[in-house]
Amino acid sequence: MFMKFLFGLSLAALALGAVSTASFAGEKAKVTVVFDRALPNVPGKSIKGVLVEYQPGGSSPAHTHAPSAFIYATVLEGAIRSAVNGAPEKVYHAGDNFYEEPGAHHDVSANASNTEPARLLAVFVVNSDETKLTTDKE
Repeated sequence: MFMKFLFGLSLAALALGAVSTASFAGEKAKVTVVFDRALPNVPGKSIKGVLVEYQPGGSSPAHTHAPSAFIYATVLEGAIRSAVNGAPEKVYHAGDNFYEEPGAHHDVSANASNTEPARLLAVFVVNSDETKLTTDKE
């Protein structure tokens, strides 16, 4: 049932226009919130679908997410290089998925290709009062 929900959310990410959009300054990543809904059976929690699009060679700066955020991500297109909490870098291809625990430090998030675009859908389960999903590391 949950996988059907995530598949549906993935399709929604592809089909819907932007609810809100932000680009990382000086980088080649486009981040679009494509789904945002309070969880009716979990008071105080929401689920947010975030589409991250990388141009060839694009990346996001090292960052952390909202302290309450549990994140499930699936690669929709291309390949993504990722490293979390100092772990070795790993490449995820279309159809692969990974997760981040609350408080995780995302050290590397980048397109693994210099010639092809890449996209991923990150699904956040987060406190509903969290207003900032991502904070760049300084």
